[in-house]
Amino acid sequence: MFEQAAVQRHLSWGAAIYLWAAAGVACALDTPSLCPQPCQCDSKGREVNCSERQLTTVLDGIPQDSQILNLTHNKIKTVTRQQFRTLTQLWDLDLSDNILVLIEVEAFQGLESLLTLRLARNRLKVIPVGAFRGLERLQLLDISHNEILVLLDFTFSGLAALTRIETGENDLVFVSPQAFNGLTSLQDLHLYRCNLTTVPTEALAQLNGLTSLHLSRLGLTALPNNSFRGLGHLRLLVISNCPWLETLAGNSLFGLNLTYLTISNCNLSSVPYVPLHHLVYLIYLDLSFNPITSIQGNSLGELLCLQEFHLVGGKLLRIEAEAFHTLAHLRLVNVSGNLLTTLEETSFHSVDNLHILRFNNNPLVCDCRLSWVARKRLYLDFGGHPPSCTNLVQLQGRTLLDFSESELSILFTCRRSQILNCKPREMWADDGHTVLFHCKAEGDPVPEISWLNPQLIPISSVGRIRVLPNGSLEVRYAQVQDSGFYVCVASNAGGNDSFRVRLHVRGFSSPSRYPFKLGWFPSRSPAVNESHPFDVKTLVIAVMIGFLSFSSSVTICFFFILFWSKGKGQLKRTATIAYVPRTTMKNINGGPKESGRYTMKLI
Repeated sequence: MFEQAAVQRHLSWGAAIYLWAAAGVACALDTPSLCPQPCQCDSKGREVNCSERQLTTVLDGIPQDSQILNLTHNKIKTVTRQQFRTLTQLWDLDLSDNILVLIEVEAFQGLESLLTLRLARNRLKVIPVGAFRGLERLQLLDISHNEILVLLDFTFSGLAALTRIETGENDLVFVSPQAFNGLTSLQDLHLYRCNLTTVPTEALAQLNGLTSLHLSRLGLTALPNNSFRGLGHLRLLVISNCPWLETLAGNSLFGLNLTYLTISNCNLSSVPYVPLHHLVYLIYLDLSFNPITSIQGNSLGELLCLQEFHLVGGKLLRIEAEAFHTLAHLRLVNVSGNLLTTLEETSFHSVDNLHILRFNNNPLVCDCRLSWVARKRLYLDFGGHPPSCTNLVQLQGRTLLDFSESELSILFTCRRSQILNCKPREMWADDGHTVLFHCKAEGDPVPEISWLNPQLIPISSVGRIRVLPNGSLEVRYAQVQDSGFYVCVASNAGGNDSFRVRLHVRGFSSPSRYPFKLGWFPSRSPAVNESHPFDVKTLVIAVMIGFLSFSSSVTICFFFILFWSKGKGQLKRTATIAYVPRTTMKNINGGPKESGRYTMKLI
């Protein structure tokens, strides 16, 4: 019984000691960690703020259970190897706005829980390979606003969980082909305000999971073929503020399946139809602030899913008929701030699908071409800036929302095209001469002049037979096959008018081409300014005749020399020479005496 009481007393003491120890441990856990001076910490010591404390190095004694560490706006110059090895629970580290010039290899080793690392606005020129070793869980890295010149191969190796990286505002001139190797989870990449003149295609090809890419304020001059190969998962591509970017190669966007594309504030003079044609899943296209002058008809028809089209602040003069043909899902068009005088209903697949139309700040002419907008003005969203008219004094300053129904029927009208009296209707010309047909028309709006050849095919503004800017038809160096009927067509929104002329071209076989044959002389003198066109056929014939004459002469001389050389050494002598002495006596006539002479006999 005594032994049982002793055992119970022993157990009571043990329980008391255990409870005391447990209470001590609980008190220790509830006690906040010591906050290093001169930093500030929250009540639990999980967030440590050492910003703007004139620190030159990272302080020792930072609580090991800290989760957020702010070291911004100090004078820290170097991060040494394993500087933060004890902060295993830290998930946010901010070293921005210091004077960092060196980050040693394995500087962040031990930060196994770190999710966000910011190194922006420092003086880093290079990041050594292995500097980010040990950051297996890092998701956001910001190294923007530094002085980094080159991204070395494997700079970001080991950052398998990284989803976003900010690299803008650096002095980058080169990105090594393997610089992004290992970033298998990267989804968003920003490259802006650096000295890159070409897209780092080889480096980007390592980012198979990239979904968003921003290239801004770079020195790009062109996009070559296959600039983004290997980025099959890319959905958003933004290329902006590249003032020297003038052209996109035909296959520059090949391999991409984009849904959002922006190429703005560049120097494109035309819509890049060929590079865009395969982007059948594109729903958003922004080509704003490019000097594009027109949108051609039936050129965007393969963008079947397109819902929004933006071209703000360009130099658009015209949107042609059927420019948005087949784009049945198009619901927003923003072409404000251009030089458009009208926007015709025929440009769209169906205006009933259009919900948002923004084309303010254009010199619009309010006539029948805009009547469809006037009819739908109460149902269209103009973004708070309804378009206004500029063509008539009584309409200037008035928006489409200001007109009543009765005014619409009077003001929004057009006057049909009418060709003015054009003569002659028939013209004769000699082969090789230039012929000019004039065609003028009037109407409201001003009609457009076009010409059809004898096969009723439209004539372009280039070539030997062309339409001049003033609407005249020019046939240069007329040929017999140019003969036939030509049709001038004047057209506007009010209607069309046509005028037919006939051209006769006399060929070389005509007697008039040989004025001195058989004693015939021309009945009139040629004009002083009459031009003599360059005749290639005549030149070729003249050259051939001269060449044959020269060749014949050379051949005859050659054969003469050949026969003469063959006979040399075989000719017999045909003459003998003999000396005949003379007497020294005087001539009987008293002449001078002869001493002798030579005689020669010819055979």
